[in-house]
Amino acid sequence: MTPTHLPGRVAIPQQTRGTSLERFNTAPAADVQHTLLTCLHSLRWSHRVTAHRPYPTLDALLAASDEAAYDLTPGDLAEALAGETLPVLPEDTYSAAHMALDAANAAYEAKFGHVFIICLDDLPPTEALDHALAGIRSRLANDPEEERVVAAEELRHLARGRLSRLFRGTGP
Repeated sequence: MTPTHLPGRVAIPQQTRGTSLERFNTAPAADVQHTLLTCLHSLRWSHRVTAHRPYPTLDALLAASDEAAYDLTPGDLAEALAGETLPVLPEDTYSAAHMALDAANAAYEAKFGHVFIICLDDLPPTEALDHALAGIRSRLANDPEEERVVAAEELRHLARGRLSRLFRGTGP
């Protein structure tokens, strides 16, 4: 599987960055679904979150996002995972670390059929590499069903972070 954009980065349209909840609640459904697909690449998830508008608060939107993510079928999960890329590492990460992560990801993809995903949102940049490498190494020991559950949870965390950044205006 070859990523179509930079590792770990999701392309959020410029006009929707820092969007207001009111604008989100009143925008045409197709526009909202397109924006939501930049947060999680699942049509079912984006349709469900869109259909439950309006949201009185960002917390209500995040709760709806979580609920919709918990209900992803194996097919929905495969669709969402297909749109993901490797996690972003700090720019000053040395090339040997990138090579180690690439090699571990190749083993992960061979075993599970999709790119390794992990949410690094709450970590200091200096800990991202160690956390990503430890995560991929430990998760390689999972059986496919265990990993499906872990990957679904990571997708849920990624969607929450992306939605939060979208509404706070900090971009992807």
